Amino acid sequence: MDIFLSQNFIICVTIVFYVLLIIAPLLVAVAFLTYLERKVIASVQYRKGPNVVGLFGLLQPFADGLKLFSKETIIPASANKIIFVLAPMISFSLSLIAWSVIPISN
Repeated sequence: MDIFLSQNFIICVTIVFYVLLIIAPLLVAVAFLTYLERKVIASVQYRKGPNVVGLFGLLQPFADGLKLFSKETIIPASANKIIFVLAPMISFSLSLIAWSVIPISN
């Protein structure tokens, strides 16, 4: 029984590792594309873009993420609380599932 559990644990850890190996670069790419978008919009509007956090503002996406996670969740009184909380999770999960059909080989 111990061998069965240890083999399944190793398989699960390997799967989680591969999933993170795919998702982490995607999330970092989205963060820096957001940074690039903010810089371009700032140049179009003749103002400075994000330049406060880190060298040339390169840590701004991480500061934005930290701010996002530390914000208080406000649920409207008339909203269905379960759907209000689950809708973003379902949307994010479906977008990740769409990435799963892209073949990735070693």
